[in-house]
Amino acid sequence: MGEQVPAARRAMAVLRLLAASAGPLPASAIARHLDVPRSSTYHLLAAMAEDGFVTYLPEERRWGLGVAAFEIGSAYLRHGPLERLARPLLRRLVDRVGEIAQLGVLHGAETLYLLKEQPPRHETLVTDVGVRMPAQLTASGRSMLAHLPAAQVRALFPGPAPFVHRTGRGPASLRELRRVLADDARRGWSYEDGWITEGLASIAACAFDHTGHPAAAVAVTFRRERRPEESWPWLAERVRATAADLTTRLGGRPHTR
Repeated sequence: MGEQVPAARRAMAVLRLLAASAGPLPASAIARHLDVPRSSTYHLLAAMAEDGFVTYLPEERRWGLGVAAFEIGSAYLRHGPLERLARPLLRRLVDRVGEIAQLGVLHGAETLYLLKEQPPRHETLVTDVGVRMPAQLTASGRSMLAHLPAAQVRALFPGPAPFVHRTGRGPASLRELRRVLADDARRGWSYEDGWITEGLASIAACAFDHTGHPAAAVAVTFRRERRPEESWPWLAERVRATAADLTTRLGGRPHTR
């Protein structure tokens, strides 16, 4: 049993490494990351491939995630643990600030909204549950993009196609987006003012997983005329506190640069 535990941990380390990578990896890179001999890495990968957790791409001489890993990920989504963990936190946030609260995740270069909690009287939002929006325009999306490596952001927004706009506002290029994300990262929260819907603004903060990677974003959306800009830091602190609570519930740790 004692010998099986290190092997199981190495297998989980391989899955985490491949999941966090922008693409398949050669065995040599996996071996370096695991700090084990290459021969041991090949044996481990072969065993994982037999069960479908990894797959070998002969033309590229690289290893990627297999169908079994996808099936487990799909089962995770069916169980909805992220939503279950976040829902009571969003309800508490709505009680504190009296505005709509939402939970979003990155889905490629888009923000996908998973949850919405609202006070008794509320605005009608285009960003409802199941809706996707360009991540660079949403406060939720930018709060997560701001904590991704620059290379990953570049991969999500390859040029030279112009950026999508809804109201004529927001970054028009990768260079502009990088400047905005740098400001978001320094501030610790993101905002958009009429970038999605005229007259509405949003403030968002990121929650992190166990690797310090963006896992989700908590956001509040409000009518601009009711909330002068000097009140936004107060809102942001409550959004950040909610995101921090979600990070804790996810067993995560704050992002560090």
